[in-house]
Amino acid sequence: MHKDKDTFVGYGKKFQESVARLMMEDRPFCDQIEEVLELEFFDSSYLRAFVEIILDHRKKYNQHPHFVTLHTEIKKGSSKYDGAVSKQLRDFAVRIQTEDINDKQYIKDQAIDFCKKQCLKKAILESANLVKKGNYDSITKIINEALSRGNDQNFGHDWFMDIDNRYVKQSRKPITTGWQRIDEITKGGIGAKELAVVIAPTGAGKSMVLVHLGAQALKLGKKVVHYTLELADTVVGLRYDSCLSKVDLRDIMDSKEIVKEKIEDISGKLIIKEYPTKSASTKSLKNHLEKLKKQNILPDVVIVDYADLLRPVSSGAEKRHDLESIYEELRGMATEFECAFITASQTNRGGLNAEVITMESISEAFNKCFVADFIFSLSRTPQDKQANSGRIFIAKNRNGPDGLVFPAAVDWSTVSIDVLERRGDEEPPQLTAKEQLSNLQKYYTKLSGSK
Repeated sequence: MHKDKDTFVGYGKKFQESVARLMMEDRPFCDQIEEVLELEFFDSSYLRAFVEIILDHRKKYNQHPHFVTLHTEIKKGSSKYDGAVSKQLRDFAVRIQTEDINDKQYIKDQAIDFCKKQCLKKAILESANLVKKGNYDSITKIINEALSRGNDQNFGHDWFMDIDNRYVKQSRKPITTGWQRIDEITKGGIGAKELAVVIAPTGAGKSMVLVHLGAQALKLGKKVVHYTLELADTVVGLRYDSCLSKVDLRDIMDSKEIVKEKIEDISGKLIIKEYPTKSASTKSLKNHLEKLKKQNILPDVVIVDYADLLRPVSSGAEKRHDLESIYEELRGMATEFECAFITASQTNRGGLNAEVITMESISEAFNKCFVADFIFSLSRTPQDKQANSGRIFIAKNRNGPDGLVFPAAVDWSTVSIDVLERRGDEEPPQLTAKEQLSNLQKYYTKLSGSK
């Protein structure tokens, strides 16, 4: 049992019910309190269950539940709770739709204030051991994080009130891919707040593709942050040198002056940050971006080479769930920092020598495909590698058509990748993103059922 002072119990049952109800009815309030709330703050089992349903739905589907959804989940979970709790939960869900709440703002303010204080209290207790160790940097970080949580007052777009704002033309601020045909079907390239993923088997050139995309942004004067989790930062830097100067990689070490002359007119900024494999998490990247922000370095593009090599913030029972959470966090960071995020994902064995790699060949994590805005693959058979060719398949495209295959010319010696015009009817029809996702869902459903 928790001490009364660590729960809402001192505020009374009516207050707690109002908080739970407002979390259901008021999405912006739920957005804010979710950062600092713990289920244990509610001293009644049925309220903890009620709030848990709301939060689980938001996490799983990335959207706030409707009352219809709520009632369905309550019915589905009836066996999860004992008889008394299940009845209280059902009765509460029905009752809140007919009763009014007085002093809504007061309740919200009090609930947020209580949760924030509990969060700060927890941070102070965590810091106690660090004081003994003299680890003051970590203490500062923990306390600052606690103070910042629950402070977001941007409650989002009010659909009824903000109708005029909806009809102001918004700019996606797309970053070119450097491939005219791909830019055409994506409405200019990869937009701010979007996550793009390139799929390729090991050794096919995922890292080269990412350098190509970063170089195109640099040529437009954009700020690029490139995280490398496999290669040394200097190696990545040399690849950018080759891509932008067209000096052969085999000669690059003897061509410093030529490279300097070729790149001197580029106005963009490139930061290459190296992390040893599995040493960095999405939190590490976020902390680094925050540091850059304080120096007024606001990236237009963030490249992660590659996300599968990141360490999960908290490890779960299955690796694929860890990977799914990593991609979800990257997509969230794209929104938070208002820039394009680009990463890569390894294929499974089925995609190793495939002529056209689809999402069905993506390695391990199903939800990667759901959270990404743009997914394309680079396929290269042994024959393609000999001929310096390959195929780019548009697996998913939120901003235009997908299921398209484009022939590609690939020259790794100068990190050059050119997308060619499609060969009319020569390319067989490919699965649309919807069809690929449907097949993936069936596969993972079967996989889960077999365990």
